Amino acid sequence: MSSVNKSISEIKKEFEQADRQSLRTLYEKYAEDNRAGVVSLIAKYKKQEEKLEAEKRRMENMYIYERKYADFQYICGIDEVGRGPLAGPVVAGAVILPKDCDILYLNDSKQLSEKMREKLYDEIMEKAVATGIGLVGPARIDEINILQATYEAMRMAIANLKVRPDLLLNDAVTIPEVDIRQVPIIRGDAKSASIAAASIIAKVTRDRLMVEYEEVLPGYGFASNKGYGSTAHIQAIKEIGATPIHRQTFIKNFL
Repeated sequence: MSSVNKSISEIKKEFEQADRQSLRTLYEKYAEDNRAGVVSLIAKYKKQEEKLEAEKRRMENMYIYERKYADFQYICGIDEVGRGPLAGPVVAGAVILPKDCDILYLNDSKQLSEKMREKLYDEIMEKAVATGIGLVGPARIDEINILQATYEAMRMAIANLKVRPDLLLNDAVTIPEVDIRQVPIIRGDAKSASIAAASIIAKVTRDRLMVEYEEVLPGYGFASNKGYGSTAHIQAIKEIGATPIHRQTFIKNFL
């Protein structure tokens, strides 16, 4: 069938089924087709390709530290979430990515949509050499303070890896009582793929836990506020009182 005799829906199906190499052939094949639907279709796929190339370039920059320390076999990214909330645990993630990692869109978990975080979580868990989670609850946070609890969660995350790392890339901090070489990187979750991956698995783990808390401790909006001090959350503390997952040292001014 001549290309000009094909319907736009037929051509659209060709594009949907094409790999990258085939797309270039389709661009040439339909270059002279001036129908608005075909012109729009080609423009759409070219724009998608441009975005993909831009993302690949961005990800190249996200491996600067991993390349710098490439002599180390197992490089582990470390990050935490949940230092600021009024309720729930602080959670740390540890991720060792493979040397030939092909995961795109890794970034500071706060910069990603919930849908993208969930998608990346599954991909990280599938492709990583090893992952570890450390979780320290509210009572322990109250006992030793949030900074020390954060360090404790990070040490737990490292201990829960099935492979011992040779190097740690940390988001900003140096973790006490760890005998592995550490490289603290300011805003590391936006500069290192390994740290970004750790940020994502920590964030998804904690968010899922807070959604579960909402089911057993309704009234505080944990599923939506994730334990942070939203206006509605603070009002609920004043009206209903604290729960076992509230950090007493964080909410004392509200009681």
